[in-house]
Amino acid sequence: MMEPSAYLLLSGILFGIGVVGVVVRKNALIILMSVEIMLNGVNVAFIAVGSHLGDATGSVFAFMVMTVAAAEAAVGLAILIAIFRLKETVDITELSVLKW
Repeated sequence: MMEPSAYLLLSGILFGIGVVGVVVRKNALIILMSVEIMLNGVNVAFIAVGSHLGDATGSVFAFMVMTVAAAEAAVGLAILIAIFRLKETVDITELSVLKW
């Protein structure tokens, strides 16, 4: 069995790519995808540590994170479609929907 250090390194790299995507990008769709990459990095860490410890708790937490990620994607895309229909852009620098 492999040590979890390689998986934790992969997890950190995925999480870092997601953070950079959230901070740097201005497209709301890319930001949502970057959040999904961050959540997948966390899932890799949960699975790696759970497998190393011989416990199913990591898999249970990863499943819960996947459930939250699916809900976040559905709600986020619905909000994004509503904003696109209103403003005809997905650039977050041009959005001021809450400012009437």
